[in-house]
Amino acid sequence: MDRKAFQDLYPDEFCHCYGCGRLNEHGLQIKSHWDGAEAVTVFEPRSFYTGVSGYVYGGLIASLIDCHCIGTAAAAKHKSENPDQDPEVLPRFVTAALHVDYLRPTPLGVPLEVRARADEIKERKVVVAATLSAEGEICARGRVVAVQMPQNMKPAVEEG
Repeated sequence: MDRKAFQDLYPDEFCHCYGCGRLNEHGLQIKSHWDGAEAVTVFEPRSFYTGVSGYVYGGLIASLIDCHCIGTAAAAKHKSENPDQDPEVLPRFVTAALHVDYLRPTPLGVPLEVRARADEIKERKVVVAATLSAEGEICARGRVVAVQMPQNMKPAVEEG
């Protein structure tokens, strides 16, 4: 797959997610790429992502794991069906289940690396496992059940 981020390959109408939407100017805009058999993203939280002073808010950790795993699911599904073809567009997945284990406090002020791999790929479902690390230490583990969006699911019209 070329160096475009997975999230950059979503159709425009599905690019407004707070965590990974490239068209959400207020969002996190995470970018995920393949690194061998794993997908990786790096995010450096600013000071306002504080939970306890000096440490990252747990909701941000869950969001990073969630959106990175959803992107990984889309890329893994494409790769399983088209192993020798770079995608022009990736299928859009949504979260059916999210589980996060917080293993240790996650420090602010350092880059956070999220790594993920698809453990199971079915017709419409992909199960993805992830770790979130800071300074080489795993701070959280996550598991996401991602399901491919139904064809009839359309984005809501935003009101001004």
